[in-house]
Amino acid sequence: MAVANLTTQQTILSEVRRLERNRRALRIWLGIVLLALVCLVLVGGATRLTNSGLSITEWKPIHGVIPPLTAAEWEEEFKLYQRIPEFQQLNSDMTVEDFKSIFWWEWAHRLIARGIGVIFALPLVFFWLTGMVERRLRWPLAGILALGGLQGFIGWWMVSSGLSVRTDVSQYRLAAHLVMACLIFAACMWIMRGLSPHSNDAAPTESSRAWAAIIAIFALFQIYLGALVAGLDAGFTYNTWPLMDGAIIPSDLLIQKPAWINFFENPKTVQFFHRAGAYVLFALAFINMVVALRAAPQTTHARRAVVLFALVTLQAAIGIATLLLQVPFHWGLLHQAGALIVLGFAVANWRGFYGEFAHDTMIAERD
Repeated sequence: MAVANLTTQQTILSEVRRLERNRRALRIWLGIVLLALVCLVLVGGATRLTNSGLSITEWKPIHGVIPPLTAAEWEEEFKLYQRIPEFQQLNSDMTVEDFKSIFWWEWAHRLIARGIGVIFALPLVFFWLTGMVERRLRWPLAGILALGGLQGFIGWWMVSSGLSVRTDVSQYRLAAHLVMACLIFAACMWIMRGLSPHSNDAAPTESSRAWAAIIAIFALFQIYLGALVAGLDAGFTYNTWPLMDGAIIPSDLLIQKPAWINFFENPKTVQFFHRAGAYVLFALAFINMVVALRAAPQTTHARRAVVLFALVTLQAAIGIATLLLQVPFHWGLLHQAGALIVLGFAVANWRGFYGEFAHDTMIAERD
């Protein structure tokens, strides 16, 4: 009987080790996906800052991988760009060589997006077929893959808004595109964090988990507001701080009618609420840190609260500098990178209150 029990325990221990190896492999894979998503968002930001997003006027998911290779192909691509309002109204003096400088940003953005589809889908199929994906994670991971496919459609839907009447893309569609990218990023972070070992420290307070959720969700909302700012080029105006147009709360925030339209189409209003959102996020992170340090100063949760507040503070400083400098290229990208880092850490912090995913194989203690 003792021999049988020992054999059973050895079998279970072997299964637990196998599960840990599988989880480590999945964490590495998701970490690579997260890094690729950061690159995708940053190249997307560069595309926006260089006004390159409308340089490719057709959606070719497969054929579009190959860029123009000959002078004739460049001329053909340039003629397609010449048909849209952006060229006709803003860039009519552009040459083929000028066109190449904006084409490559958009092409790189689309290529990275396709690459992420490959580095997510192919390993997922391999892990799934070899039994390395735990049952509870199969459909969530498949759901992320589906969101990636939907994101490709949203990206083209965004670009198409600037091909016929407008000289730029719709800020509504730009915000939808960025928020979807952030949701995919957050979902990957959530699962990767759930596959990681956690401390056994108790939450500082009963409301700590809810507070962490609020901070993560508000960080995503702040990114949405930032996307509206980018879509309206609102960051290039009112480049003073802490005053805006000479006041803490500037006038004419609701000058457009109906009033609600100002929150989406008035550059002054959109920038003001992005500023206000930053103050709210800063306050949330500060209160979270103070409460955690008072209630449980030596815990992992408290240390994470300190790091989160430091990241939010740094991001606020970068945002202020970007505004005062009138959104130079590198500062704009740094601000966008900071937003992703804050969101990623906020999601990881939130997930930390749930602990590691329960193992399918558990060892029962017996007397």
